[in-house]
Amino acid sequence: MSRTRAERFEDLVADEVRRLGRRWGRELARVDFVVEDVPDVDPASDGPVPLGLTEADADGGDVRIVVYRRPVEARADGDRETGRLVRDLLVEEVADLLGLSPESVDPSYDSPDD
Repeated sequence: MSRTRAERFEDLVADEVRRLGRRWGRELARVDFVVEDVPDVDPASDGPVPLGLTEADADGGDVRIVVYRRPVEARADGDRETGRLVRDLLVEEVADLLGLSPESVDPSYDSPDD
């Protein structure tokens, strides 16, 4: 059975979350990773469309990291680049959340896949 483009993207994000979870599982235990199609952006805004977002509860509890599928796919040129972009985006969001450099979170950050 064939999977839709959205399902394949969700699988890609889930794979990256599992990969990061192997190293940072305890730190990411209260983080919910979500895929949404597009961000809610003010049409009058002239800034770049965000690829992702990190939201924390007002009480400092649970955190939600959102990956926006359509902007990521629009920015990437093919499946391989989409995978690299998702990897780097999640690493950047996790690094910001943990107060670390992206290279500390994942040494493969911002490097091409071979």
